[in-house]
Amino acid sequence: MHKILVEIYNPASNNTYDVFIPLKSPVYEVVYLLTHTISDLSQGDYKATEQTVLCDRITGNVFDINRTIEEIGLKNGSKLMIL
Repeated sequence: MHKILVEIYNPASNNTYDVFIPLKSPVYEVVYLLTHTISDLSQGDYKATEQTVLCDRITGNVFDINRTIEEIGLKNGSKLMIL
């Protein structure tokens, strides 16, 4: 399974996480896993919700949850934000 290393910033907890994510996974699966993991790691500063979105940290563009990580063009070192 091919994975890439990305940086995820969470403004609610003001933390950044380096995470490996699989290229073939749809964005909605990655968001689900990230929200629950970050919620646990932030010790309650961040709460997972159904409205959570994954976006590009530089441009602010929200990613289509029905596309795969590969389809949206993410690469090693991409900087993302989860809101």
